[in-house]
Amino acid sequence: MSALISGRDFPKQIIAALSGGFALFIFIVLVWAVGYQLSYAGRIFPGVSVAGVDLSGLSRSEAALKLSQTLSYPNTGKVLFRDGDKVWVASPVELGMVFDPTASANAAYDHGRKGGFFAALSGQVSARGLGADVAPVVIFDQRVAYAYLQNIATQVDQPVAEAVLRVEGTNVVSEPGRLGRSLNLDATLIYLGAQLQSFRDGEVPLVIQETAPRMLDVTAQAEQARIMLSQSFTMYLPNTAAGDPGPWTFDVPVLANMLVATVVDSGGAQQVQVGLDEKELRKSLGDLKVIVDRLPRDARFEFNDSTGQIEAISPSTVGRVMDVEASIDAINSALQRGEHSVNLIVAEGQPAVSDQATGAELGIVQLIATQTTYFYGSSEARIQNIVTAASQYHGLLVAPGETFSMGSVLGDVSLENGYAEALIIYGGRTIKGVGGGVCQVSTTLFRTVFFAGFPVIERYSHAYRVSYYEMNERAQVDTQFAGMDATVYFPLVDFKFQNDTPYWLLMETYVNVGARTLIWKLYSTSDNRSVTWETTGPQNVVPPPETVFEENSDLKPNEIKQVDYAAEGADVTVTRTVWRGGLVYFTDQFQTHYEPWAAVCQYGPETEDPLRLARKNKVCNVSS
Repeated sequence: MSALISGRDFPKQIIAALSGGFALFIFIVLVWAVGYQLSYAGRIFPGVSVAGVDLSGLSRSEAALKLSQTLSYPNTGKVLFRDGDKVWVASPVELGMVFDPTASANAAYDHGRKGGFFAALSGQVSARGLGADVAPVVIFDQRVAYAYLQNIATQVDQPVAEAVLRVEGTNVVSEPGRLGRSLNLDATLIYLGAQLQSFRDGEVPLVIQETAPRMLDVTAQAEQARIMLSQSFTMYLPNTAAGDPGPWTFDVPVLANMLVATVVDSGGAQQVQVGLDEKELRKSLGDLKVIVDRLPRDARFEFNDSTGQIEAISPSTVGRVMDVEASIDAINSALQRGEHSVNLIVAEGQPAVSDQATGAELGIVQLIATQTTYFYGSSEARIQNIVTAASQYHGLLVAPGETFSMGSVLGDVSLENGYAEALIIYGGRTIKGVGGGVCQVSTTLFRTVFFAGFPVIERYSHAYRVSYYEMNERAQVDTQFAGMDATVYFPLVDFKFQNDTPYWLLMETYVNVGARTLIWKLYSTSDNRSVTWETTGPQNVVPPPETVFEENSDLKPNEIKQVDYAAEGADVTVTRTVWRGGLVYFTDQFQTHYEPWAAVCQYGPETEDPLRLARKNKVCNVSS
């Protein structure tokens, strides 16, 4: 009779029984696994296939033979590429695919034999129950595939084409743009490799990259351009007055020649904009700017000695400056709105003195200085130049504190501006040139400023003594006026003085042709300044050189003509003291050096004895 098991020993008995069962299970599994391994030694485990070809129980050589006989995909398979209506079909072999049946059989044999005991056992069980399809081993020569795809690329690729907007004559022609297309060979190769690995017929997507043109469609811009060229375009000055220039018109052919389409950024996006070429427009407006721009001009006045008031003789003028860049924007904006006229962008500058100003407002209440010079013996041409130059200064105002430049007012001394040819000093000679006699005007202003007591900022004397500038009212040479001349040859040589008072200064000039006088008057408010002066008179006097004789082919034989006149050289120092309120305000000196000057006689060709001829005709200061 068996012994009874006590309750205290029962769990131990259970554990012992379970442990024994698990060990038995492990033992049975091991026996089965070893037997399974031995039964398929050298053969492929059941359920293993390659590309759908069942290789169960076959040796590696048998499997390789079966695969080579069964799998014809590399030669008979079809891989399709498509781009729209275009289709390309190739076999895997043509795309560089080579199937390796031996390596594929080896891969099938290795299934369930790698990765450790339990991993290998798991693979064997899984293959037997569910099946295991091993990927075939293929060699993919991408160079062959790349060459095939390059051939497709030559038919697929196309460069990007911008939309075209051009003007033929005055007609606007537009053509749409086109997307650029490029086959991405590397990306397509990845898809092709996956398809070949599947051992199935199929379509491989072509990876095509598209590039959009900056201008794809310019239909709207073409219509806008046609509106721009539908009629001429006119530009006006704003606030025009009588005598103002303009308007100016671009006719249709000119507009057509300047029309351009440009790509601009708008809110981060690009768009096409039609307008006139800014470079060409800038050139055209630059030419107009020369005509449009003008400095503000103060009114001119005369002082009425009877009433003590100033009276306007020419009105003030508002200045203006064209803003070329802003005008370019205004023109293109107007055209883009479909408009065919625009006001140019002009900034105005007001004159300092209008024609409504009064003498009291400007401090012009009395005559403060006047001087007269004489030009007896002047030619008609020289007199014309004196009248023309002097008129530039009549009624002119000089602001308080202003440094006045005579040359800047004189302007261009030319035949077009009313000047004539007369004798001038140039290049060490007295020659015939435009503007001879202008220095009569500058000398008169210098003397008026000198005796008015204003500071002289810049003054140049003549190269030699000129009798006109030392002449008194009796038509005689008065040496006290030596060194009291001034020449102007702007912009190289100028005469400048400063109005150092708090009052405006009014100039008046009067030419009396009959009396051969030029009178210069200055009106302002006297600050009680006065002038005393001293002169050394001509010193270090040097006699003129001997007369120079020159042949002149324009003269006839035995004809002689004096073209320059002798003058003594000398040095002169003039000292001026300006007083104000009984005290010396300032002192200055004007030092002048005159070169000795030879008389010059010219004679015609074949003249035998020019000296005897000069004595006979009593010319050129030749003594008998």
